[in-house]
Amino acid sequence: MVVKAASPRESIDKVFERVGVYGFGGGCSLKRRKYVIEYEEDECKTEMEQMCSDRTKNVLILMSDTGGGHRASAEAIRAAFQLEFGDKYRVFVKDVWKEYTGWPLNDLEGQYKFMVNHGKIWNVTYHTTSPKWVHSVYLAALAVYYAKEVEAGLMEYKPDIIITVHPLMQHIPIKVLKWQNLDKKVLFVTVVTDLTTCHRTWFEPGVTRLYCPSTEVTKSALLDGLEESQLRLFGLPIRPSFVRSVQSKDDLRLELKMDPVLPAALLMGLFGPVKKTAQILADALYDKKLGKPIGQLIIICGRNETLVASLRSVTWKIPVMVRGFENEMQKWMGACDCIITKAGPGTIAEAFICGLPIILNDYIPGQEKGNVPYVVNNGAGIFTRDPHEIARNVAEWFTTKKDELKRMSESARKMAKPNAVFDIVNDIHKLYWQRNSTPYMLTSTLPNFIC
Repeated sequence: MVVKAASPRESIDKVFERVGVYGFGGGCSLKRRKYVIEYEEDECKTEMEQMCSDRTKNVLILMSDTGGGHRASAEAIRAAFQLEFGDKYRVFVKDVWKEYTGWPLNDLEGQYKFMVNHGKIWNVTYHTTSPKWVHSVYLAALAVYYAKEVEAGLMEYKPDIIITVHPLMQHIPIKVLKWQNLDKKVLFVTVVTDLTTCHRTWFEPGVTRLYCPSTEVTKSALLDGLEESQLRLFGLPIRPSFVRSVQSKDDLRLELKMDPVLPAALLMGLFGPVKKTAQILADALYDKKLGKPIGQLIIICGRNETLVASLRSVTWKIPVMVRGFENEMQKWMGACDCIITKAGPGTIAEAFICGLPIILNDYIPGQEKGNVPYVVNNGAGIFTRDPHEIARNVAEWFTTKKDELKRMSESARKMAKPNAVFDIVNDIHKLYWQRNSTPYMLTSTLPNFIC
């Protein structure tokens, strides 16, 4: 028996030459791009099954840097695959939109940052694109226009499993897989990275599995037409380092050169009036009557070097550590007693794992708005934008209201889902092996209307 895989059509040649798919780029002729797989079906059946079982499987995680949460979740999933399955899976984290498509898909990051920095624009955009009839038409048009480029991106990584952690990276790949007749072969799953309030683009019915971080998201998915069998409620995927950290608070403070005795507040300096908040908080944590501090402050500024320099130039009355970008946030959270942050889903989930009471000082309209009552109503924190109110609450927690701080810490731990990322990758692993796992060949045979 002879099985011939189709050679690329002329309409997609330029895309292939640009990306060098499977090494076919760089001016190769069509004749050289043709390939033929010949085998005797009966003799090779066992060999093919063995090859499929033994070979390393490719996992492609689709993400975009529209906010830090998508990449953080993608990296957490990649790390969990490595810890759970070693070299059985080869995991790629890619922004296929940026690498292969054109405007507007290749500039989602820039557009998102602009709109978030102008909150009213983002709020209007979020709500006006929520109705399914609006975003379905928009995404269908983009699918037709950029199908070839997306196909080329998928062909380069030849995935056995596709995981998306971004709502806009489902519809087009799913359509491409259907056109390739690979929707039953390549496992496609979505991991929702918004904690409670979700844009409706997350709920694509064509996915095999939708992993939900909360009951609120699960209910929204059911209301939007997904089947119960498609849904799993495991929690938000957080880096395994948060789960497997075994150091005590005392050991962490010694390692991080913090004061070993004073209670510590962690201020995430990525949003809002950080310097003003820090100065008011530092004043509140200094007992003027006793002439000594009642707490210490850790400020994480990310990659904002200007803010780092500005804060380090201040003369503080209490112990203050100003840090830039940190790769080991689990240590800083584990060493502190409360956290001040905006209502980002990843930071909230990490704080829950560490048992940190949370003061939410802001949120992004739309996807983060629901996170505020989620924290407050479950007794794990409070919400206020007022720096003076923030400072007063922290000072009371560290002195006269220690019991309240302890109760909130216990509530935070009850909300934690520390094993979510391992539950997700193990479920994906089981799902994959439940399917027919014989090797497949991606070809470039899209419908004629895409030419």
